[in-house]
Amino acid sequence: MAKLTIPELWAMAEAGTPLSMITCYDYPSARLIDAAGVDIVLVGDSVAMTVLGHPNTLPATMDMMVIFAGAVARGCERAFVLGDMPYMSYQVSVPEAIRNAGRFMAEAGVDGVKLEGGRTMVGAVEAIVGAGIPVMGHLGLTPQSASAIGGYRVQGRSAATALALLDDALALEDAGVFAILLELVPARVAEVISQKVSVPTISIGSGSGCDGHCQIYHDAIGMFEAFTPRHAKRYAEVGATLREALARFQAEIKDGTYPGPEHAFRIGAEELRAFLAGAATRLGPGEIDELSRSLEDPPR
Repeated sequence: MAKLTIPELWAMAEAGTPLSMITCYDYPSARLIDAAGVDIVLVGDSVAMTVLGHPNTLPATMDMMVIFAGAVARGCERAFVLGDMPYMSYQVSVPEAIRNAGRFMAEAGVDGVKLEGGRTMVGAVEAIVGAGIPVMGHLGLTPQSASAIGGYRVQGRSAATALALLDDALALEDAGVFAILLELVPARVAEVISQKVSVPTISIGSGSGCDGHCQIYHDAIGMFEAFTPRHAKRYAEVGATLREALARFQAEIKDGTYPGPEHAFRIGAEELRAFLAGAATRLGPGEIDELSRSLEDPPR
């Protein structure tokens, strides 16, 4: 199975074939996602919330992200895998941004990186792209700066803020991003931005007018139950299925149904006799007699 390339992603978008993108954080899920044919897999810093239980994405670190990204990269043979640059991994200085993006490529084996921000991040984007590392931009709701933009809410609802998003998108395009993720942007604004830039746009809660669409893995499969974003669609209720399975597991252990004879293994008769003979030197006569009776017909 050949790995998707940026020219192939561009060609799909140019032909009007929507790009599919989903977050992922572990190897087993990556295998399932890749087998399903999803085009782009983002190892998001949202792992801090969905997997590690933090209230926001800020606790994600480079060391943490490299571990999760490596697991996902090893699970994806076809999908284009992106490492999400975590908080303060690229904002401090351009050299540090290049170094951390390089860690994603060298240590995790991803195909590119994503980072948040528009015109203020152009220097970092240009430098990372100049180092030969593909970059996806991220505009709209940028969770790492949620406290500065008024929280987790739709961005670009006024003419001024919508124009600022357009200017940011154009600046990112000039800086060399291969695509732009638009998160929680009004649908019509996202559509216009998509028309004005030449690189593909990916919507997460930004309507249907973009070149592709993204969801958080745990939202899509019903695994994250703290809340369900309005823009998320559940395609399964895996959380409910797992709760039911684990409740049955608990009940069968308590009532003795599990494990049954079919879940155990047998020792041969001669080896059993030898074992019991050896055990007799370590146990009292009464104990070994009882043990012998209990093992007369060992399970297979």
